[in-house]
Amino acid sequence: MAFRLKLVPAKTNIDFFRWQWITFGGSIIASIVSILAVVIMGLNFGIDFKGGTTIRTESTNAVDVGVYRAAVSDLGLGDVSITQVFDPSFRADQHVAMLRIAPQEGDEAVTPESIDAVEQALKKVDAAITFPSVESVGPKVSQELIWKAIMAVVAASAGIAFYVWLRFEWQFALGTVAALVHDVLVTIGVFAIFQIKFDLTIVAALLTILGYSVNDTVVIFDRLRENLAKYKAMPLRDMMNLTTNETLSRTVMTATTTLLALAALIIFGGDVIRGFVFAMFFGVIIGTYSTLYVAKNIVLMLGVDRSEKQKKERAKGDHEFANIDA
Repeated sequence: MAFRLKLVPAKTNIDFFRWQWITFGGSIIASIVSILAVVIMGLNFGIDFKGGTTIRTESTNAVDVGVYRAAVSDLGLGDVSITQVFDPSFRADQHVAMLRIAPQEGDEAVTPESIDAVEQALKKVDAAITFPSVESVGPKVSQELIWKAIMAVVAASAGIAFYVWLRFEWQFALGTVAALVHDVLVTIGVFAIFQIKFDLTIVAALLTILGYSVNDTVVIFDRLRENLAKYKAMPLRDMMNLTTNETLSRTVMTATTTLLALAALIIFGGDVIRGFVFAMFFGVIIGTYSTLYVAKNIVLMLGVDRSEKQKKERAKGDHEFANIDA
């Protein structure tokens, strides 16, 4: 007999609403804390949103941040941020640092002359140093990128809500949007609390998280719609528990395999994509949680129309948009 790995038993009977107010209340508190963290601590914006120039350096010699800072201190560039980058995938003789330079007052961006002066100054203290990448973004462009990033997340959430409303009912759409807002807020809150660099790649990760989260939610809601037509007298709470247990194996397997791939990228993917992968990793965890403990709670609070008319419509395939190919 072939070996089959099962992360979840074939039949489960977990009461996902047993600690309903603790889990849902915890989600509300986490969302509020995330908002406060962004307002009070702010986000550690990357070059995309903050403007300025980032210079990446590499050398076979060990990085001495103090020596680097002393080398550029006489150039009149203001406060230059210098951080050493650590990565397990680096060679033993590969030492990387990042220099962030803000534009001078009256300038749109750091001038090429200033960048060249920084490079020459660093070469004087480390002859083996190289500059594999230089990125520059002006303040006007960075402000536009912030606005476009916000609009992208809002538009994606609105589009998902509209799709769920067409495919199911308005209660399901509100539950889905609440779960998506929760996922985005908590993920951004983690970035604010730990001051992890927040740039355009993180926005891409947030949009990916929205897609992952809604996919899992739609699977459960689709099974719930089937069960609404099948078990006409079962209480809604019991039916939601039944539905979630029926799809639990799929939920756990999908999340686990995704996390395994992301874990490999965190370890071996390099520092360039680490922020993106971390956002994805955390987003998959929080997205799975919100599917199980946020979206369904909203639907249960709002209730579902189980009148005779609705029962007949579900029995024949629900409303005109219900059979949209997912």
